[in-house]
Amino acid sequence: MSVSESPTTGRWEFDEFVLDLGRYELRRGSHVVAVEPQVFDVLTRLVVNHHRCVTKEELFDSVWGGRFVGEAALTSRIKAARRALGDDGESQCYIRTIRGRGYQFVGTLAPPTTAEEAAPSAPVTEVVVPQQHIAFCRAGDGVRLAYASIGDGAPLVRAANWLTHLGYDIESPVWRHWVHDLSRTYRFVRYDERGCGLSDWAVRDFTFDDWVDDLAALVDALELPTFSLLGVSQGGAVAVAYAARHPERVTKLVLCGAYARGRAVRAVGDDERRAAALDLELARVGWGRDDPAFRQVFAAQFLPEGSRDDWRAFDELQRRTTATDNAVRFLHEFARIDVRDLAGLVTCPALVMHSRDDHRVPMRFGEELAALIPHARFLALPSQNHLLTGTEPAWRMFCAETAAFLAEEAPSDRAAE
Repeated sequence: MSVSESPTTGRWEFDEFVLDLGRYELRRGSHVVAVEPQVFDVLTRLVVNHHRCVTKEELFDSVWGGRFVGEAALTSRIKAARRALGDDGESQCYIRTIRGRGYQFVGTLAPPTTAEEAAPSAPVTEVVVPQQHIAFCRAGDGVRLAYASIGDGAPLVRAANWLTHLGYDIESPVWRHWVHDLSRTYRFVRYDERGCGLSDWAVRDFTFDDWVDDLAALVDALELPTFSLLGVSQGGAVAVAYAARHPERVTKLVLCGAYARGRAVRAVGDDERRAAALDLELARVGWGRDDPAFRQVFAAQFLPEGSRDDWRAFDELQRRTTATDNAVRFLHEFARIDVRDLAGLVTCPALVMHSRDDHRVPMRFGEELAALIPHARFLALPSQNHLLTGTEPAWRMFCAETAAFLAEEAPSDRAAE
């Protein structure tokens, strides 16, 4: 490995910290330290090349891909890395500034271990994790988007939705069954939306149209001429908008827990408007706190039938996936979603599924969306959960109905025979 390269697996230990490259995690003891992807990349570059000074030019090339950014961007990432390690510009216990040149990691490192060497030797309940390769592409405005593709079948792209992390989702109880089960049949493509997971957190533009454009950038980067499209929760509105604007690309549309109107748009009366505003206040006040009480309000809404372990997993997912400011920005934009006009322009076959007693998005809003999409089918699932768990009957129904729907011939195909 040359000095300009970084490994993508293995881990580095120093003091009570572990920098786990395979899982894209910085941990302090048993606690995951939330850092933005670019901060993680800067820290990785410094740790891997700890034996020397890493120049500013190298960091610009490796972290920003040669894209022009001001020196203030690098300075802010160094400051954030130091803050994550309990370091600062005065003590420089871990990251030393080499004036006029760059930076060097000066902490005391244990010998690096590979992912295999780091595996526990004691018997554990093993979760088989699919092999995935995480890659990156650029949105039209230069924002870096992380994506992964698993499986060998026909392409099924999931429009990004809130609270994902490509490096963690394949083992998280919240999302792993989606990845495991769908990748058995399809080439399952998923990505972290801007401001979330392994995609750039520090982004200027953060609108619904940006999310639709990001999906377009992803499928263009993967050179997918046609594909089936899956939309979950607010990702459903993104999928609807993309399918309406690019009818030649989307062959089938599958939606689950989706809606045409966000909470602020569909709110009727003061009580509903106050409930929509409460989402923002909960995120603003409680997201970054170690006390999970505030975040558990979201867990109770998304997974009311979930176990305590499910709630803990959802809380962990919230902490890992985004920062407090971004959580507020997400919720603000979700509340303003309105794709009623675009839904009527969808021309591909569509299957809309929704939990019958969804606590987060009542089923009537899924029915509304299905009614707006020409010739869409609607199916009620026997669940209270907004995000289906892997152990409930509704998940098996979702998988079976999705498989049957995607296997059907399109009307145009039958007519051509």
